[in-house]
Amino acid sequence: MTPSISQYRRGAALPSSNPFQRLASLLEGVTPGMDPIAMTIGEPQHAIPDFTAKVFNDNMADFRRYPPINGTPEFRTAVADWLDRRYALDGLINRDNGVLPLNGSREGLSFGAIAARDQLAKGPDHPVVILPNPFYQTYAAAAHIADAQALLLDAVPDHGFLPDLDGLSPELLDRTVAFYVASPTNPEGYVADTVYWQRLIGLARKHRFYIFADECYSEIYREVPPVGILEAAKAMGGDSSQVFDKIIVLNSLSKRSNLAGLRCGFAAGDPELLGKWVKFRGLAAPQVPLPNQAVAAAVYGDEAHVIENRRLYNEKFEAAERHLAPLMGKVTPEAGFFLWLNISRWGESVSITRDLWADTGVKVLPGAYLASDQSDGSNPGKSYIRVGLCAPLETTETALARIASWLGDKA
Repeated sequence: MTPSISQYRRGAALPSSNPFQRLASLLEGVTPGMDPIAMTIGEPQHAIPDFTAKVFNDNMADFRRYPPINGTPEFRTAVADWLDRRYALDGLINRDNGVLPLNGSREGLSFGAIAARDQLAKGPDHPVVILPNPFYQTYAAAAHIADAQALLLDAVPDHGFLPDLDGLSPELLDRTVAFYVASPTNPEGYVADTVYWQRLIGLARKHRFYIFADECYSEIYREVPPVGILEAAKAMGGDSSQVFDKIIVLNSLSKRSNLAGLRCGFAAGDPELLGKWVKFRGLAAPQVPLPNQAVAAAVYGDEAHVIENRRLYNEKFEAAERHLAPLMGKVTPEAGFFLWLNISRWGESVSITRDLWADTGVKVLPGAYLASDQSDGSNPGKSYIRVGLCAPLETTETALARIASWLGDKA
């Protein structure tokens, strides 16, 4: 059965608050039972690469200049070279029109649906934008500002926490202009395989819509590097000039390199769309400062800090297994730095979050706040809490021990 289009319709208001504002309201007036530990926001706390300060200082004078809207050749080359190395793309990324700098990947996720809508010009009906549920709230904002209808596909264990491609009618896909999907998924930390990517690519090309693949957690994985959508597209073969047709991948340095405040990301892939998108950016978006691009180019050329960053996260996931697996079974996802804990044995996510804070001082995020209620009242996040492993190991161990003890007492 074709899923129904959600309440995020043309003219409808977006939710009045984001998940963190809702969490603040939930916990307002509730005194934490122990010294508070925040395990909510996905803000990296590991060290930034030690060479970035020198690169930044060496390029400080470039703050006097307006940057080119399509980025410096050095930035575009560094990104294309990194994508080549990471995904074995054999130089297929177009360094002139196939890479676009962004003020963090959020900018591209926000404006991508507009670029897709204008490029495809599918007719007078309001277009459809498809997104996973739970979802990064920017995806819903993108549908809203593109004057589109949003279709939320529940991401649940039965299909690897990815949007289920079954049951999408040809008529609906013909109206679709953008399909947002994250891999590794946020908040669940699961990964799309080559078969999934290639099936989605086939649908995008058949029905003429763009895939916006959010791969910002691609370098925070346990053992096996996640397959990227560009890698899957290359494996499909075909005309080299069309290998990335209908595909845009977005990534940044926020998670890979702990540079969330640099606000420097990229969109890469389909050169036809990106070549036209850059003209829209020239009217609507600020350029990425030249010193930021210089730092980004240097950071994309170094993998040693990425390996160390991954080691630190994996150390904390090992701690999570020690504390929580005896109660819950395996809790470690394939990638990302969140735990997506099924707490349905103990209750639903909102009440568990409030009680956990009141009793232990550990602040987590209710899964229900990261998802949207469907028309039948169901919410795919209500049985989960999201726990971020961004804090130092000692703090993380303390928080995990408190969670495990609290759940154990209530088992």
